[in-house]
Amino acid sequence: SDSLDSIVEITVSTAAGGGSGSGFVWDYENHIVTNQHVIANAQSVEVSFADGRAYPATVIGEDADADVAVLEVDTDDKLKPIKLGDSDTAVPGQIAIAIGNPFGEEFTLTQGIVSAVGRNIRSGNQGFTTPDVIQTDAAVNPGNSGGPLLNRHGDVIGINAQIRSDSRQNSGVGFAVPINIAKLVVPDLIESGEFVYAWLGVSGHDVSRILALGLDLPDGTQGAYISQVISGGPAEEARLNDANRTIMVDGQPIDVGGDTVVGIDGTPIRSMADLISYLTSSTRPGDTVTLEVLEEGGNRVEKDVELGVRP
Repeated sequence: SDSLDSIVEITVSTAAGGGSGSGFVWDYENHIVTNQHVIANAQSVEVSFADGRAYPATVIGEDADADVAVLEVDTDDKLKPIKLGDSDTAVPGQIAIAIGNPFGEEFTLTQGIVSAVGRNIRSGNQGFTTPDVIQTDAAVNPGNSGGPLLNRHGDVIGINAQIRSDSRQNSGVGFAVPINIAKLVVPDLIESGEFVYAWLGVSGHDVSRILALGLDLPDGTQGAYISQVISGGPAEEARLNDANRTIMVDGQPIDVGGDTVVGIDGTPIRSMADLISYLTSSTRPGDTVTLEVLEEGGNRVEKDVELGVRP
């Protein structure tokens, strides 16, 4: 019930019509946090509380990459912020509670579990992903977007953002942006209206058994394989290698020649998700990071990269 006092319904008017979503009070300065896609192209925004209070609000910052936005409520009243948790402590099987306004049904609470962690979902900035996403089977439907995902203590561990469903209705697979990413992004959105991400300038995927065979890497190698180095990006300047030819391994075509990142600044990297997570949470543009790389053939080298600004 304490958390419900901090939840809002968000009503948006745009040139194309209107829409609604959910959000929650972030701090004592009357800032509201929601999804960026909830308020995209808004001409006017209103927030409403369960007790009937309603206020106009202004969008002061948006980040399509994390799908997070900040509103500022126009009132002299002091709004009550919700309690923030630690999304890094989320584990599969723990209680998860989603609060929001599905299908316009105000302030609805659904309960389930955290069904997976460490997911990646496509961000609003095409070509990039949001890391460390929490998956839940708590019923999440259109209108829940921007609302909090709580643990059993009532602490926010995520911001409900997407569902996976052919019918756009809950099918037991919902995704929440981890609150720890919001903790990084929101202060910059409040201060300057934007958050600037570090950029390595690569695309790729995890190392599979077949790929490791094709690259002649040690058995059991895990890491982030660089399939493409973006022209003019930091990785190209640091002479990271990408795939340059296709070979057949066990009857499958495999693109080989690229480097495999197995560590960054001393932190082990076992997947592309690990690499994206580290760059998002632990680096900023202009930082120089040291990549531990396995070249094709298994030669282990270190390469320093000065990170750029994500385009």
